[in-house]
This record gives sequence, structure tokens and C-alpha cells, in this order.
Amino acid sequence: MSEYIDVDVRPILRAGGEPFSVIMAALERLEPGQGLRLYATFKPVPLFAVMADKGFAYYAQALDAGEWEVLFTPTATQKPASPSGTPAFDDWPEPAVKLDNRDLDPPEPMVRILAAAEKLGPGETLSALLRREPVFLFPQLERRGFNWLGGFTPDGSTYELTVRAPS
Repeated sequence: MSEYIDVDVRPILRAGGEPFSVIMAALERLEPGQGLRLYATFKPVPLFAVMADKGFAYYAQALDAGEWEVLFTPTATQKPASPSGTPAFDDWPEPAVKLDNRDLDPPEPMVRILAAAEKLGPGETLSALLRREPVFLFPQLERRGFNWLGGFTPDGSTYELTVRAPS
């Protein structure tokens, strides 16, 4: 049986915040074979596909007042946090394409990033500025063989994403 670390994002959600980065940070702290117990104010259906792509199965159970407890358990095919052979960010070239998608509504940022990424040459990169973390973009990039790095600026207003084409 797996051990779980608890992540309660209900206070973040009640305050109108976006807890995805907190959940992903918790994943990075997991030991091999360890799972994640998530508490949320709603059934986090979009997260299920993201977690499946990261090698986790889920079991969701309704709690009182419409809240949810979800157990994410590692599967036998769990992917490593950093794929072997992925070049360090310092080795990535300057972006060949720079996109500012902060003024666009979903799904337009994802559509623009995927279209631009498909035009990159082997090992080339693109950078994109976004208003929010593009959680639905990550599985699409992975399916196409792209690597990416991203995070919020220190003030939390902009998500900076760098995408690298397969070599």
C-alpha cells in the first residue's frame, strides 16, 4: 500500500487562487512509490489527465459540502520527474520564436504555441508569456515529443514558458 502526502488546496480555491503550482511542487517532493492525497472544493477532473500523464492513477471520493478527496497513486509506469537525456536549461538555445499570449483567451494561447512549436527546427526553442499556467498544453507537448520549462515571474502575474523541439 502506498503512503501519501496531504495537499489541501481548499483554502487557495476559496480565496480565488490557482493551486496547480502547489500540487506540482508537492509532486516533486514525493519519494519513489509515494502518492498524493488532494483535498479540493470540487472534483478536479482536468487534473486527472495531467496526473495520468505523470504516471498516477486516481481514486476520487466526495466529502461533505461538495468537497472532494482524491488519492493519486503511482502506477508501475510512472515517469521520472526529469527524463534522462533532457538537456539542462542552461544548454538550451535562445528562443527562435517569442510569443506574448497574455491578452488571449483560452484556447488561443495553446493553439498559437502548438502551431509555432511545430515550425521549430530540431533543438530550437520558443518562449511564451501567459496569464496562467497552461496545464492542458503540457500533455499535448509531451505527445509531440517537446520538452518544456516554465514558471511564474516573481510577482506571480506572468507565466513564462520555454518549449524545446526534439533534437
